[in-house]
Amino acid sequence: MEEPRPGLKADSERERAPDFDALPSPEEFVRGERTRDDFFDAVLSLDTPGTAKDVAELAGHGVDAAREYLDWFERMGIVTQITESPATYERNQEYLNWRRAQKLREDYDTAELLEFLKTESERVDALQTEFGVESPEQIVISRYAASSDQSIEKVWERLAAWKTALRRVSLLERALSIESGDGADLQSVA
Repeated sequence: MEEPRPGLKADSERERAPDFDALPSPEEFVRGERTRDDFFDAVLSLDTPGTAKDVAELAGHGVDAAREYLDWFERMGIVTQITESPATYERNQEYLNWRRAQKLREDYDTAELLEFLKTESERVDALQTEFGVESPEQIVISRYAASSDQSIEKVWERLAAWKTALRRVSLLERALSIESGDGADLQSVA
């Protein structure tokens, strides 16, 4: 028997905070034994724009099938066509981020998401204070390490934590912008 979704568990059975590292990767949202899944996996593996031929090779299927699936994926918003001849496509990272936000919305109610957002926002504020700048991009790792008498590795780790917290804030804000459809859920926050 499968475990119930976290939203269906008693409060004592639920994890406190989402394990962001355990959120399904974009690749896991459409996994299966179908040709479509092969093409979806191929599109997700694109780090640079690719042609139908590139996607067909990655998927292990024909170019004509790749064109059909790329057209369908474009209509769904999974990929964006960026050139006409030859037609090249890139994955739409915004679509994949939206899917992750939906997963958070399914698993947690509004009050929980707000609490997680508060925690991550406090982490961002603390790191801004620690580094004395508004954004991690403003830090030159080697210079900061030398001026603060910290190792380059330590500074890099702290900046990586800051960037992670910023991504989590963005993801949580996006999840909160998705309507839950549960009126009681919305009233509990007011």
